[in-house]
Amino acid sequence: MKVILYMAISLNGMIAKSDDDTSWISKEEWDSYSLAVRTAGNLIVGHRTYGILTKQPEFSEFKGVKLVVVAQEDFQTLSPNHLVAHSPKEALKLLNNFEKVVVAGGGALNTSFVEENLVDEIYLDIEPIIIGKGIPLFRDKDFQRNLKLVGQKRITDNEVQLHYEVLK
Repeated sequence: MKVILYMAISLNGMIAKSDDDTSWISKEEWDSYSLAVRTAGNLIVGHRTYGILTKQPEFSEFKGVKLVVVAQEDFQTLSPNHLVAHSPKEALKLLNNFEKVVVAGGGALNTSFVEENLVDEIYLDIEPIIIGKGIPLFRDKDFQRNLKLVGQKRITDNEVQLHYEVLK
């Protein structure tokens, strides 16, 4: 199984504004992200991200996707194909029949997956914005992972996607 971290970020590494606002993310970036999730057939998010994501009108694109929410406590999900796991490894066990797994935030979840050395590839869609105060791609923890750039492409005239392999 290949674990892919896929995130849209500001130029300075924020995944949302302090109030969880992600309205600065372009439709083209959403389309790229949505295609990756639908192709994989699954998605892993944190509890807070789940609450934000499920309120977006575009979320309906994921109705056939098996979604795992990593949360400390059990809670009622919105669909029978939405499951709750209590750790990154438990989330991966719930998706062990998939070839690729997409992890998509928030910052605490991203950090947990990288800290436990579970991520194989990272896709970063860089939006043309700088956000002074926001939620960073990773939480402030003491870890390091070396990466190899394996691809880059333009999403729009102002947005690029970087594709990295995590060296293990």
